[in-house]
Amino acid sequence: MKNISLFCLSLNPAHLNKIKNLGFLPVGLGNSNFSNEWLRDNTGQNISQKNNFYGEYTFHYWLWKNRMNELSEDWIGFCQYRKFWSLTKFNNKDLTFENFKKNILKNIPKELDNYESIIGEPFFVNQFRFTKFIKRNFYKMISNPSLIFLKHKRNIRFHFDMWHGDGNLEKAINLLEKNEKDDFVNFVNKNVSFNPHNMFICKSKKTLKKYYESVFPWLEKCEKEFGFDNLEGYGMKRIYGFLAERYMSYWFQKYTKYKTLPIIFKDLSDF
Repeated sequence: MKNISLFCLSLNPAHLNKIKNLGFLPVGLGNSNFSNEWLRDNTGQNISQKNNFYGEYTFHYWLWKNRMNELSEDWIGFCQYRKFWSLTKFNNKDLTFENFKKNILKNIPKELDNYESIIGEPFFVNQFRFTKFIKRNFYKMISNPSLIFLKHKRNIRFHFDMWHGDGNLEKAINLLEKNEKDDFVNFVNKNVSFNPHNMFICKSKKTLKKYYESVFPWLEKCEKEFGFDNLEGYGMKRIYGFLAERYMSYWFQKYTKYKTLPIIFKDLSDF
């Protein structure tokens, strides 16, 4: 018996049968012609028009505003058409669909009952070769040579500055309430990794609701800071999704007893 509702987000209507075969709930994002078998982010109270900037969070907003009361009391989780959960890492090369299906997470095992959330294994931002950082921002690197030799200084804040605009993370954090701002500042300055891809699993809809009630009012404040009209390049256009990704890591680590699991990359279009 399944003990989890797993939403699988996709941009491609052709993925429907594969998502259903995996036992997941299909979510269609973007402007493609999705059938009524898909959940969409553009009905009821929604921000679907911001999808190019928010990414998967337009669906999270829709879920928060329209379906929270209908969610089950089981685990609730999210994956994507090319990123899936697994209990262990495995080689996904040359897999058949049936073998892939056997290896990805579709149920939460009993040994994880004591946890309140599941987030992805950490992504270490200080492991890039320093030449890659120099290409991103030559002046910033040569003006502070310790960034080249001391990897612990290449923290979450530094990485965000390099890829999503120098000082933008600090501006966004300053919009948080004080009880979150101080802890989040400490988190991005001390840590050299975060839990990636805006993927998470909650043991209860109460936890999910609390997260939504924390992240969305903050992102709305960030809109007043960054707007939408002058966001050029992928790193800036999706700044709200990238801000949420860092905040998600912080929030679930702070407020829940969490477990990390591997996230497996495999595009459903490969099958």
